[in-house]
Amino acid sequence: MLVQQISVFIENQPGRLEEVARVLGQSGVDITALSLADTSEFGILRLIVDNPELAQTALREAGLVVKVTEVLAVAMEDQPGGLASILHHITQASITIEYMYAFVGKQDGKAVVVMRVSDLAAASKALEKDVSAKVTARDIYNL
Repeated sequence: MLVQQISVFIENQPGRLEEVARVLGQSGVDITALSLADTSEFGILRLIVDNPELAQTALREAGLVVKVTEVLAVAMEDQPGGLASILHHITQASITIEYMYAFVGKQDGKAVVVMRVSDLAAASKALEKDVSAKVTARDIYNL
């Protein structure tokens, strides 16, 4: 359930996002999921990629500011109430979700969400009994 997320800090200027995509593409890194949050001056691009180590190296060599963070990737039933079911486990364990984004692709017919939570170990434990939520890092990197 734990996966490595690459965060890239980029200036809010034309071409900066394209630069990240180009660097990753030229390095042979495939983007599995992404989220972009911005302010007036900079953005934080959060990425799940098929090779986090190579992505980190390539982006840093290109002069970009990169941070690697462990996040929770959770599979859920792709039906009404699927997300609520997963969030119920997190809520019952009194865990705060700092941010979340979803995948476009699916893992074994299930939707996948990525969460940064206040306590990764507690969240993993809270979800371990939910068989539908189990997914490996390799599964996510290869979506």
